[in-house]
Amino acid sequence: MSASEVGAEVIAARLSDLGLVPRVERHTRYTSIEAEVPEPFPPASWREALQVVAEADRFGLFASSLSGRTLWAVVHRTVPATGDVRGPGHQR
Repeated sequence: MSASEVGAEVIAARLSDLGLVPRVERHTRYTSIEAEVPEPFPPASWREALQVVAEADRFGLFASSLSGRTLWAVVHRTVPATGDVRGPGHQR
């Protein structure tokens, strides 16, 4: 498991500790975490939830009168570097 996957799992676990039910989806370039936020949600829990998702590469809150409130976070997956692995001066 890569460091980015571990980071996403840690975020999901910490949201779960706050009583939220996170959904984790792995994509080619990133892992997303979403959790519905119930009403009411204590102010202290809001602060902690925002501190948790702030560790992600991107995060936010989607709120609507139809679907409620969804806290989300995105952790970019590590992309291997490419280049000339032979080093300078070793051209054919």
